[in-house]
Amino acid sequence: MAASGSVLFLIGAAAAAGALYLFWRYVWFFRNPRRVVPPGDGLLSPADGRVVYVREVGPGEPVVSVKKGLAATLHDLVREHVEAPRLVIGVFMSPFDVHYNRAPLSGAVGYVRHYPGRGPNLHMGAMHWRLLLRRPPYHRGSEHIVANERTVTRIDGELGGTPLSCYVVQIAARTVAGIDSYVPPGGRVERGAIFGMIRIGSQVDLVIPLRPDLRARVRPGERVRAGETVLVERIAARPA
Repeated sequence: MAASGSVLFLIGAAAAAGALYLFWRYVWFFRNPRRVVPPGDGLLSPADGRVVYVREVGPGEPVVSVKKGLAATLHDLVREHVEAPRLVIGVFMSPFDVHYNRAPLSGAVGYVRHYPGRGPNLHMGAMHWRLLLRRPPYHRGSEHIVANERTVTRIDGELGGTPLSCYVVQIAARTVAGIDSYVPPGGRVERGAIFGMIRIGSQVDLVIPLRPDLRARVRPGERVRAGETVLVERIAARPA
């Protein structure tokens, strides 16, 4: 009787675990909670998750040093030549975060370009564990920043009456089942509106021109919410 009871318990536990996994994978993962877009014109986070780096970089300079002998440059992120200095903010999305991605600003979609990985997609486990254990720098050992499949969306809008184009880089993890883009090139997207998603764990970077009237409002380790958290704010010009 004791043995049969143990077997029934194990079967029940396995069934419960399987049901929880199916609920997470096919229901909870696709949740899309309402977001309240804040007033103003600050650039919003394109993803839920935690900030892993905030960097000001020039062409050819490393955004982050992943490990000895391997650094991620602007070209590695956006896969095209970048001539002017940029501000780069990376957000890591765990498998338990909301995975819909939202536009940082209003504008027209200049292009949507998909780039395959430089070999098989790599796991993002190093970044995940460093965030869980609060062990900065959170990008250390994260070769996926350079190597993995990605989709780069350029949004052409304006900020403070001045034209501004930003890149949103959706980086796939090894377990990703797809990167979705909902707004085609030439289409318009509003600040805080959904423009795509990544299925399962991933990373999303925001890359914008480095301007004296813009400054980052977040730091590595902070939790952010897509369409609600202001990543970059516009500051008033200093009097002459």
